[in-house]
Amino acid sequence: MGTALIYVLVLAVVAAVVFVAAAAVFGRGEELAPLAPDATPTRLPAVEVQGADVRSLRFQQVVRGYRMVEVDWALDRLAGELDRVQADRRELVAHVTRLETTIARMRTEGGRDDELGHGP
Repeated sequence: MGTALIYVLVLAVVAAVVFVAAAAVFGRGEELAPLAPDATPTRLPAVEVQGADVRSLRFQQVVRGYRMVEVDWALDRLAGELDRVQADRRELVAHVTRLETTIARMRTEGGRDDELGHGP
């Protein structure tokens, strides 16, 4: 009977130690406190965020943190989308510039036609 009591007590102590260690490492199920409004663990440029900026982001890792695979997937997708949108934007800006040049040239050519009497 004495041996069984010792086993039960040792088992209870071991269980308590494992519980305390698990609670210290994993917490008790509460949510993490939000960061202060002006605090951020990551850095991005103030303007013109590029796909490379998103790809180079690194987050602080903690035991109760995030799934790295999911965050990496999301960041890769966002970086690709940023690259695509910025390429489209550059293409459109170049197209607008070409159109403005063409309009300006046509206006100057139209002015010469009016001076020569060939205009409407």
